[in-house]
Amino acid sequence: MKYIALFRGINVGGNRKVDMKQLRTLFESLGFSQVSTYINSGNILFESELDTKSVLMKIQNCFHNTFDFEIPTIVKTENEMKKIAKSIPEEWQNDPTQRTDVAYLFPEADSKKIIEELPLKIEFLEIRYIKGAIFWNIKRENVNKSQLAKLISHKLYKSMTIRNVNTARFLAGEKE
Repeated sequence: MKYIALFRGINVGGNRKVDMKQLRTLFESLGFSQVSTYINSGNILFESELDTKSVLMKIQNCFHNTFDFEIPTIVKTENEMKKIAKSIPEEWQNDPTQRTDVAYLFPEADSKKIIEELPLKIEFLEIRYIKGAIFWNIKRENVNKSQLAKLISHKLYKSMTIRNVNTARFLAGEKE
């Protein structure tokens, strides 16, 4: 089965550095195949015969023994990633006029109610939930009005890992 692992908070601002080549080698040593990384922010694509729960446990155990910091990880199947990406309206893009992001949710936050709990002014953005993620689109002129920046200091921020729409679509195989 094809999987995508999403790592939260690595290689951001020079902190919690993880070399992508080292990560690929580590995944190969765990018996995963067809291992590749996408950009330096913690996205790895691979294949395994194991189920999702077993894959995640294997990764977490290995990380615990390899790194001196925690690396929160979400593992999704290729089909789950495709379902999320396909639910994003095609016209939602990242361009000079608009911004679209996907927040992949850790299990403890995976609920439609998360939208109500976030410190956002939703009249300035469109936000939607699908199992496993929330995603939003905002006119760039409204980014500050939406209070999107307050998300970083909210308690639920640690229960998600955010990717821009281009990355989300690439990881789902929607863009090559």
